[in-house]
Order: sequence, then C-alpha cells, then structure tokens
Amino acid sequence: MTPAARVQSAIELLDGIIEAARAQGAPADRILAEWFKGHRFAGSKDRRAIRELVFAAIRACGPIPPSGRAAMLRLAGGDSALASLFDGSSYGPAALVPGEPVAEGGVAPAWLTERLKASAVSEAEGQALLGRAPLDLRVNTLMASRSGLQLPLEAEPTAAPQGLRLASGTPVEQWDAWREGSIEVQDTGSQLACLAVDARPGETVIDLCAGGGGKTLALAAAMENQGRLIASDTDRQRLSRLAPRAERAGATLIETRLLDPGRELEGLADLAAAADAVLVDAPCSGTGTWRRNPEARWRLNPAALDKLIATQARLLDIAAALVRPGGRVSYVVCSLLDEEGAGQFDAFLARDPRFIAAPLALPLGSARGEGVRLSPFHDGTDGFFIACATSA
Repeated sequence: MTPAARVQSAIELLDGIIEAARAQGAPADRILAEWFKGHRFAGSKDRRAIRELVFAAIRACGPIPPSGRAAMLRLAGGDSALASLFDGSSYGPAALVPGEPVAEGGVAPAWLTERLKASAVSEAEGQALLGRAPLDLRVNTLMASRSGLQLPLEAEPTAAPQGLRLASGTPVEQWDAWREGSIEVQDTGSQLACLAVDARPGETVIDLCAGGGGKTLALAAAMENQGRLIASDTDRQRLSRLAPRAERAGATLIETRLLDPGRELEGLADLAAAADAVLVDAPCSGTGTWRRNPEARWRLNPAALDKLIATQARLLDIAAALVRPGGRVSYVVCSLLDEEGAGQFDAFLARDPRFIAAPLALPLGSARGEGVRLSPFHDGTDGFFIACATSA
C-alpha cells in the first residue's frame, strides 16, 4: 500500500470507530482486527502503520470528531508530511478543501474536562492520559521469582514487588515464561491495588468484580494457594476467561461464581459476614486507562457516569455485608474522577460507621481523601484510586 492509501484506510476505520463510539458498539481494537481480517492484501507493515495512524488520530481529538477525515486532518495539522498525502491521488484521501471541518483537540469532551479539573487533574496530567502505555508484567510467585526469572529481553523492575516493564507491543505471549504461567500482563498500578488488599495465606477473600481475573490471579499468588478465594462477576463471558488463566498460573484455590445482576448478595449469602477481605474493583469510567483505550473518552456521557457511580456505591455496600468484624474492604477504580474515587469512598464511610479508613503504605501514589491516587504523569502507571477500610 502507498502511504496515501494507508491514510485513506485509517480514515475509513476512524469512521467506523466514531460510529461505534456513538452507538456504544464494538471497541476500536475489534474494529481494526475485523478490518485486517477482511483486507488480507495489507501486509504487516501496512497494518502497523494504519493502526498507528488510527490511534494517533484518536489521541489528537478531544470531543468525538464529526468524521474520520476530520480526525485525520486534526492529526495532519501538526504533521506536514501527513498533510501532503491529502493530494487526491489514487486510493488516497481527497485533496484538501479550504474551510473543511477539522476535529477539535483537547484531552476530552468539554463536560469531562471540567470534571477532571474539579478533581484536581492538571493539564499536564490530562495530557499524560493520552500517551502510550508501556507493557507491564507481574511475575507469578506461584511459579517463579523476579530475581530468578530469565526472559528473552531485559525488563526494568517497577515499584511493584513482582513488577517488570517492557516496551509497548513486546510479544510476551510468544515467550515460554508466559505459556508456562510465570508471568502475567498487568499494569503496575493494578499490581499495587492488589498489594493494598493484603491478602494472606489461609484467609477467605472475595474478588467481587473479578472480570477476566487479572487481580484474582495476583491475590492467589499472595495467598500462596492457601485459603479460599472467590472470584465473582455478573458477566459470564468475562468470568469464563479466568479458568484457563488460573490453570496456566497454577492458581488452584480459586472458586468462581456467576452472579445475577442486582442480586449479587443472594449469590454470596453463604459468605455473609465471613470474609477476611473483599476487593471491590468496581466498574468505572476508565479515565485512568485512556492510554490503552483512548476512544473510551468518546463513549462516556454524564448519564452513564451517574449510573456507574450508583453501581459503585451499591457494590461497596455489598462488600460491607460480606466482611467479618475486623475484616477489610478494598476499593479500586481505574479513574481519576473524585466522584468515583475519594468522594465515593468518603460517602461509604459516612453511611456505614462500622468501617474506618485504613492507612496504605504503597510505594507510589499521592494521598487523595482517605485513599491514594496513581496517575501516568506522577507514577508512570494507569490512573487509579485505591482505598481500604477495616470493619470494627
């Protein structure tokens, strides 16, 4: 493919991604995968170049663009070589027309930018949310140790006790260490969130919103396969991914429970007031993950955020009912918005006086309310709010 043809393909893909974002359809990665599957003539270099153009254009736009072409013109505004490819050549984008629409820049749509400002997220922090994330690994201590692990490439240790960092795109799933379960892909911030749970061998621990089980596997390693670890979720498809991952990781203590939405406590009734620790890795806006999913900025709206906030509060109340006296509730969201983080946790403590905030001793993060906030700008991790409370 010519460079101009790659640009035009990226524009067409962006049209599909924009439409999907408006309709809450397929994510960008899936749209790209389907397009590549149907366009076998695009070689590996073409696919890589098109993918980079698409995501660079997404990052360049704040609000959702009017079209893929407008998004690409926004990117071309700072790249004369890219702008020169809008020349009307065969298979390339049409020639530039004076006054045609160009997408707006910025960190996010205006309403969301204001929410970030209200949560003391600076302009520099906001821009860092749109950078490219490295590839972080967690060494699975059920299989290996960080000091003794041999990998094909040298990895930089992170602040997490078993964390390693590699360049984005490193094909770790082709490595023996991954196939044998010695490593898992997990952001350093996510690893620190698991560290905050302080899960111990022999305890009863519930991962209330386990999803695909990334944090569950970290908890299993911390518990040394001793005790009870219940991974629950209302999403059958996501939860089904845990079993093969657990087998590869040698995590034998995990029990999975598929819960009915709105009736989660009924599905965990036998564990009421019995858990030593409950992790609430709650559904959230994902503002802290924009480095990996930049088009997520276009999918969020105030009504959806309000619904997420209500869900988070309900899940915290469910966790409170599951914890034994003296037990722990750990609350985690991959968001930098206070209404999902510090404000949400403060509201939980206010309505349930049995719980008091517990101090966190994490190697990264800044104090935010009764918890800790991690961000790409300050900590080099995804954005997280992490807090813990102990039951009286």
